[in-house]
Amino acid sequence: MHKLGQKVYIIADRFEQNLPVGEYGFIIAYDRNSDNAFDYVVRVPKANKHFYVPSDDIELEEILFQQEASRIERESLIDFALATRNEELFKKIINGEEQDTAVEKSKDEVQSREDFVKQINLKAWI
Repeated sequence: MHKLGQKVYIIADRFEQNLPVGEYGFIIAYDRNSDNAFDYVVRVPKANKHFYVPSDDIELEEILFQQEASRIERESLIDFALATRNEELFKKIINGEEQDTAVEKSKDEVQSREDFVKQINLKAWI
């Protein structure tokens, strides 16, 4: 739950109520009515209006900055890998780091012949 007075950006318009998507605003109230789909009242200074918005339609400024920084970092690493012709770094960035650890673990484990035959028979049976 966001605090009162926090700066948020409107990132979506789920209920199609002509929200100014991409504009910033400040949380000025909570909507505590449990029957209502809206969670916050946001004041948008540029539009000079108050809007009722659900929590999915807004995002904190800090989180958007973090997401943008990680996107720029990823793009610059890709550019660096392409400029230096570092294929290993490029694949690591594109495929994700979690997948590489799983591949390394599977390479380290040597499967016995019996296990391999069991696995093939199981797949053929299914």
